[in-house]
Amino acid sequence: MPTREQMERNRFARPLAARHELWRFTRRSVPRGVAVGLFIGIFAMIPGVQIVGAAVMCLPFRANIPIAALMTFISIPPTTLFVFLPGAIWVGNRFGFHADMATVSHLVSHGAGVGQWLAWLGTDAAPSLVIGLGVISLASAVVGYFVSAVGWRWWTAHKRRTRLMRSEARDFPE
Repeated sequence: MPTREQMERNRFARPLAARHELWRFTRRSVPRGVAVGLFIGIFAMIPGVQIVGAAVMCLPFRANIPIAALMTFISIPPTTLFVFLPGAIWVGNRFGFHADMATVSHLVSHGAGVGQWLAWLGTDAAPSLVIGLGVISLASAVVGYFVSAVGWRWWTAHKRRTRLMRSEARDFPE
């Protein structure tokens, strides 16, 4: 991941680097970064696009860019092929579409070209996958937001308690 200073030298990335609130770890920006990263990481299944998409989505939501970029790595190939794709098709089928995982497996295993993937997009399987990914990514973004907000609150309270106990021990030695 490039540093903020390296991004300031790039004319395309300069708007991201110029906004310092996107790089600070605060109680509001970290949960937003987790939510944005989970949403983009699960919904956008194209490697490379995920980090750029997460960074761009951080702008309107004032989310932490490093956390969002890190959270996109939840969709590594083993989780994508064995969890998200079958899960998304299953969820999408619950909305009335009819897709099977065998077709997607066949396209992936035989290295299908762009034409074959575009033909597949015209079938009933593509809407099932897209709707399923949308539902799963939105649900995980919401859960990730609340878990990280509670975790952030617990961590700061823990640090404060530890600091207070140390200062009391220093003030009142036995």
